[in-house]
Amino acid sequence: MTETPPGPGYLPQQVAIDAYGNGGFRFGGMSHRGAILSLPAGMWAWAEGDAGALAAESFEKIFAAAADIEILIVGSGRDIAALPQGLRQRLREHGIVCEAMATGAAVSTYNVLLGENRAVAGAFVAVD
Repeated sequence: MTETPPGPGYLPQQVAIDAYGNGGFRFGGMSHRGAILSLPAGMWAWAEGDAGALAAESFEKIFAAAADIEILIVGSGRDIAALPQGLRQRLREHGIVCEAMATGAAVSTYNVLLGENRAVAGAFVAVD
């Protein structure tokens, strides 16, 4: 697996998300405003804020970690937003099953799968 070097906006372990809302998330004893990525190698700040604008470039860290990911849960904000077909195809080519849903449902689903020790990753758009 190719890892991006740690830097600002990085927690070096994958953890459950304790809370979401007010434009951010609480996890690992800390809080973060804005979107996040949860990968097997850690938690990252994510520059996405609009689920309707998601593009393959936004998922580069996920593609780099694909060998360690079985399923990707995408929290698309307050409402469900379909991912572009090209992005879904590229995820499939990397062997990743992707499920998109509203952020609240996505956080719950992610936490259950993580608790079952599944090879899960999450990409979550923050909600107010």
